Amino acid sequence: MPLIPEEPQIHESAQGPRVAPASGRTAQTPRPVPGPRPAASPRPGRPGPFRPTAPAQRASHDAPAAVASTAGAVKPGPSAAPAAPVPSAPASEAAATPQIQLIPASAEGALDAAEEAVDLLLESGRAPGEVLVITTGDPHPWATHELSFGEAPYWAQHDAGDDVFYTDAAALTRAGSRPVVVVAVNGGADATAAALPLALGRAGALLIVCGDQQQINSVLGAGV
Repeated sequence: MPLIPEEPQIHESAQGPRVAPASGRTAQTPRPVPGPRPAASPRPGRPGPFRPTAPAQRASHDAPAAVASTAGAVKPGPSAAPAAPVPSAPASEAAATPQIQLIPASAEGALDAAEEAVDLLLESGRAPGEVLVITTGDPHPWATHELSFGEAPYWAQHDAGDDVFYTDAAALTRAGSRPVVVVAVNGGADATAAALPLALGRAGALLIVCGDQQQINSVLGAGV
């Protein structure tokens, strides 16, 4: 009688190879959650995020019908007076206060944390032109490179508003408002103290600050 080879058993505990973290790399910086934003067009040359359509509303005949009862009907008592509505803040006032998000990071890691925040914002559907990145210490390499061609073409890119723009705290007074402002606190205590209030005023919906929490709270207030 021929022997039937046994099928190899696959144990549920078997796992694939583990990927070891890169040597010398510190723990990953917490990634921010994108704040409120208006609907934005997809990034040029990049498909927009998949957004499932809302299911169609059920037909009225699917809803449970009310059953009328003629036996033992109870007469309704006197209705209570409607509660007074709680006054809410005007929409213009609520829209003028951006959400503030803190990403703890050292001065050396603040720029990397800001880059990760920008990547997540773009992946979530933010248009590149909605994001402004500010450094309080050394400028971003992109800003250094673009300024080498002169200030006029550098600021022309800012005015075009079709890509992420990088600037430093010293030039923040010239930068305009954008829905999202990301600040990398990568040095300069005096520059940080001057830049954070200005950055808050430039942020339309969301301000993300990457840096030392104690230093940031001392400028923007505890509880940030």
